[in-house]
Amino acid sequence: MNNINWKIVTAFGTSALLVVLITIGLMNASLPPNQDNTNQVVVQNPLPQFASCTALTNTLKENYQKSGFGLYEDLAFGLGAPTATKQAAESGVSADYSQTNIQVTGVDEADIVKTDGQYIYTVSNNNVFIARAYPPDKAQLVSKIEIENGTPSELFIEGRNLLVFGTRSQEIISEQKKAAEIMPHYPYYQNLTFVEIYNLANPEKPVLKRKLEFEGTYSSSRKINNYVYFVLNSYPDYRIFAENTNTRPPDEPVPLYRDVSGQDLNKTDVSFTTLTGCTDVAYIEPIVSNQYVSVISLPIDDYKKEIAKEVILGSSENIYASLENLYIANTTWQSYEAGFWNELLGTGPEEKTNIYKFSLNKGEISYQGKTEVPGTILNQFSMDEYKNHFRIATTIGHVSRTGDKSTNNVYILDKDLKQVGSIEDIAPGEKFYSTRFMGDRAYLVTFKKVDPFFTVDLSNPANPKILGKLKIPGYSDYLHPYDNNHIIGIGKETVEAEEGNFAWYQGMKMAIFDVTDVENPKEKFKTIIGDRGTDSPVLNDHKAFLFNKDKQLLVIPITLAQLTSEQKANTNTMANIYGEYVFQGSYVYDISLNKGFVLKGRLTHYEDDEMFKKSGYYFYDGGLSIQRNLYIDNSLYSISNQKIMINKLTDLTKEGEINLP
Repeated sequence: MNNINWKIVTAFGTSALLVVLITIGLMNASLPPNQDNTNQVVVQNPLPQFASCTALTNTLKENYQKSGFGLYEDLAFGLGAPTATKQAAESGVSADYSQTNIQVTGVDEADIVKTDGQYIYTVSNNNVFIARAYPPDKAQLVSKIEIENGTPSELFIEGRNLLVFGTRSQEIISEQKKAAEIMPHYPYYQNLTFVEIYNLANPEKPVLKRKLEFEGTYSSSRKINNYVYFVLNSYPDYRIFAENTNTRPPDEPVPLYRDVSGQDLNKTDVSFTTLTGCTDVAYIEPIVSNQYVSVISLPIDDYKKEIAKEVILGSSENIYASLENLYIANTTWQSYEAGFWNELLGTGPEEKTNIYKFSLNKGEISYQGKTEVPGTILNQFSMDEYKNHFRIATTIGHVSRTGDKSTNNVYILDKDLKQVGSIEDIAPGEKFYSTRFMGDRAYLVTFKKVDPFFTVDLSNPANPKILGKLKIPGYSDYLHPYDNNHIIGIGKETVEAEEGNFAWYQGMKMAIFDVTDVENPKEKFKTIIGDRGTDSPVLNDHKAFLFNKDKQLLVIPITLAQLTSEQKANTNTMANIYGEYVFQGSYVYDISLNKGFVLKGRLTHYEDDEMFKKSGYYFYDGGLSIQRNLYIDNSLYSISNQKIMINKLTDLTKEGEINLP
């Protein structure tokens, strides 16, 4: 842009200032290269690594300064299968029990609640509670793990071991700082991700066996057999870029961590050390990131085995894992200059999703390659691996910002991340609200005014095809397989707005789609829950969804909003009017292909609806709102921050409860 001459002509009106930009000297101008939607593949294996700490520091500093001027953004927000059933053989109990609702069979996902069929482990009130749950007549709280100076977030269990993820903020003292002997040393407080592993040989007295702490923010994790894989985003301590280097000892600009086990668990002065060396940090050209993404693995049942890790310059927003591979996805946005030209030429914003692939093998992590595709993804269900092909669904543009310029796409990549097939320009002007890949098929939901439910044939990766489309009111935020020919959709009902080309969402909507005739999908059943404002964690978190086809069981937590009878009777009531919150709890359904959704009953942890209303749910959750449900044998367990309640699956008769202090 430095070679472009501009003449600015302004004309003043009564209500606005009109600015007209006239470009002069275009012969000397250099427009940005024309960028189409071709998948740009950059596969490098092994990745190049930095030659020294100086080279790494200089690169980080350069990109840090660029980001400060807004020349680009590299953002990190680091913030499958039906519900599995297992037998609680390890605890000597023959009951079957539900497990966390996961995307891929055999790839577990951390959650706030876990069970092994005899005990329930739950994160609540900054503690981890262990409750004996089965049999119901012996249910009781047996222990509480108090996390020192930290906030637990998610759990894994494997055999008699419990792994806890969480965050804490504390001062980091590294070996380099100790060696520098600077007194007093410059305090350096940092957000840490901690991993704590407890032995549960006696659940009444869990024993801390290993504690790890990492600089950085937890992105997500997966567990395959006894190995846990997790992804962290981390920034360097930017004080190393200060010209006055005396403010901080000369640490290497890489993430720090410490791994403590055995007798060292009793020590309070274990120093942090570097997670990796400067020359082990990998990068991908062109280098635009000023942060690290780390992939780390460790066995949950071996307290001394060294961790495996890969550290590269990059970031993570969503991850997907199969039994063999881990994919990290993050969005990169246009540069400032490209954004200017896109706005001027009316081509809309340019967003791309970077995809990093790592192989997983019994704890070993190996980088396989990197590529990028146009657009952004919605969540982990936007990605899938099947028969050595990776499939990803993206949206280009934003409906609210670019109107009819938004488009939706599906890209298919081979094992080397080379594009072999695609479908582009799906439902222009709309965006993906949910995606579900199932073998040779994909089911896609877009939305703006009505809900187009698409069926897609992926049996030929080189030639994917949209086979069918169903347009109905509403949309689905989450799609779940009922069986090979039926899909459960959970989202919102909608009505078209009179004010413009959009729709107002209403109450919760659940539907069963029949895709037996894949070219002519049908909405076989649907049910509406409440009015505008009704909500459920299932809409944003699939782990809150409990379903078992054999038991004809569907349970979801619901916060119910209802209009008054007068509002419903008044034909002038606007479609954008919210209902009043009147109930929070679990809706329990009998679900079948014969009758659809049959409400069996509702469960709540509040003594009555008035108590729920007084809790001021809109502003504050009083702690009794149900977040998860699970079953063990013939009992249904609902879990809130303050209580575990037990009810019979047959008639929902209450069997007992466990208070969580």
